[in-house]
Amino acid sequence: MRLQKYLALAGIASRRKAEELIVAGRVSVDGHVVRELGTSVEGNARVTVDAKRARAVSKFTYLIMNKPASVMTTMRDPQGRRTIVDLIPKGTPRVVPVGRLDYDTSGVLLLTNDGELAFKLTHPRFGVEKTYRARVRGQLTQRAMQALQAGVELEEFRAGGAKLRVIAARGDHTIVDVTIHEGKYRQVRRMFEALGHPVLDLQRMRLGPLALGALAAGAVRSLTGREIAALRAATAKTPRQWKTSLSGVRPAPKERSST
Repeated sequence: MRLQKYLALAGIASRRKAEELIVAGRVSVDGHVVRELGTSVEGNARVTVDAKRARAVSKFTYLIMNKPASVMTTMRDPQGRRTIVDLIPKGTPRVVPVGRLDYDTSGVLLLTNDGELAFKLTHPRFGVEKTYRARVRGQLTQRAMQALQAGVELEEFRAGGAKLRVIAARGDHTIVDVTIHEGKYRQVRRMFEALGHPVLDLQRMRLGPLALGALAAGAVRSLTGREIAALRAATAKTPRQWKTSLSGVRPAPKERSST
């Protein structure tokens, strides 16, 4: 097995990122630093990355969590705040979050040890859509909506155009679904803030074809086979094809709580 594939199976990184780790001299096999990309390893080889053991897995784990607000999307927090580790059921194989949700953002969070899929779901060139439900201050004007759809100039980059669907407009706030292809730091919040509509609440409803559904806040469940297949298909298709790939997908089984 090629070393970069081994690292991907270990959930360390995608194959492309694994190649970068190898070339940088951060990977060792049986105590020897390896920099050659064509290196083959046996199943009993001792592979380390930055002196930490990496173990390839033959079966991947895929979980969806409805991350509550006020929970860190990290495995540990120096400030002692609650993290997603506190919600993952005991005995679960080592998994990592695919992307991040802000501390004060809730909703869909995918956890897996499939490094290759994780890379494809988060890299902008694969165009995987993320849909959020935002409650923003004030009434969204037509001008503001057009600006969001065209793209918003932020401090260090221009956010790409978003798809919008107004759910409700109630006096001092508006509830709107916003779909983006990027996933930069606090992007949705910053886009609305730039237009004078601060976000009051934010929840991610969908990651590509993976929908939140009725999963309770703080709950975690395994993905169905169809959901896994749909996620894989999403990285090879344009966004407008996702609806077709999901036709016939049945509702997921009742979730199991992590508490």
